[in-house]
Amino acid sequence: MDSKKIYLTKEGLEELKREHEELTKVKRPEILNRVSAARNMGDLSENAEYTVAREELSFIDGRIDELDELLKQAVIISNNHSNTIKLGSTVKVNTNDGKEVFTLVGEWEADPKERKISHESPLGKALLGKKVGQKVEVEAPAGKIVYTIEAIN
Repeated sequence: MDSKKIYLTKEGLEELKREHEELTKVKRPEILNRVSAARNMGDLSENAEYTVAREELSFIDGRIDELDELLKQAVIISNNHSNTIKLGSTVKVNTNDGKEVFTLVGEWEADPKERKISHESPLGKALLGKKVGQKVEVEAPAGKIVYTIEAIN
């Protein structure tokens, strides 16, 4: 991974720390026990349990490495109230289809179902730095969508 900053809310950072702890203190030791038990069953060339356990261990080790890098590069975003939109802002917008509320987060926390959008997405980029009353236009598959900013928290 490069040394790019990973922007996370405090909650997002805690979630990644919980996942890291679960993998290192619970799941990895469980898999190591399975590998050891499977190794003791005899011929490794025909031992499916050993092969599966080694693959799971490799996957978990890869995720632990990824989380280690993410946690090193993490920068906490605060949602201090501001009159301009920034990372951590919750924004109420109005479109032709009605009102919507989004929270601007870093790419690792983005989750459209939770209305969390990345600051690197087209809408996120358009909203950054804007104020209440301003309009932004974003290209979407269905055409241009105009968002009018109504509130910033």
